[in-house]
Amino acid sequence: MKQKTIYLIRHGETDYNRQGVVQGSGVDSDLNAMGQAQALAFYQAYQHIPFSKVYTSKLRRTRQSVQCFIEAGIPHESYEGLNEISWGAREGKMPNNFDNEYYSTLIKNWAAGHTDYPTEDGESPDQVAQRQKPVIDLLLSRADENPILICMHGRAIRILLSWLMDESLATMDMYEHSNLCLYKLQYDYDTRRFTIEVANDSTHLLALVMHH
Repeated sequence: MKQKTIYLIRHGETDYNRQGVVQGSGVDSDLNAMGQAQALAFYQAYQHIPFSKVYTSKLRRTRQSVQCFIEAGIPHESYEGLNEISWGAREGKMPNNFDNEYYSTLIKNWAAGHTDYPTEDGESPDQVAQRQKPVIDLLLSRADENPILICMHGRAIRILLSWLMDESLATMDMYEHSNLCLYKLQYDYDTRRFTIEVANDSTHLLALVMHH
């Protein structure tokens, strides 16, 4: 039975995350000190895994989150298809009450199955899934790369996991995520199915919580 093991992480904390500001794909922020500490803690916990390759989005915060692995010599590729959803007009803006209403309307629409409904001047979940699919197909075609590490973004991870699990994108909010959390997936080449072995795991960050 041929399998591929995929370690899927969300990037570490940025100042925008801390302030509750939406970044999307239009804001290319850096990890803050906490995010860098999270990246190092993840590396220390998982450096023993013999990753064949590291994949990231084109945004700096994902690359910075796996920088230790890249510096250790693991080959790295980045794809725009793995970028965060484009939140369009609201990227990089401090959320106000009007925005909160806008987001809750958006999330309600998506949860009701209207996943073709785009953000203002941005993307819909359906569009994100469409650009993710060719990248995932490419990764699965490289059966000899095993295991691999992918670093992505919160909303993009929710969308990805929904369709990988053959579920409607309307269910995506059940996939919780925090900064530098880990999802561990197994892909079975015979059944062509994914299973989630570990979900939203951040035990590797426990030491940080105790320091702060």
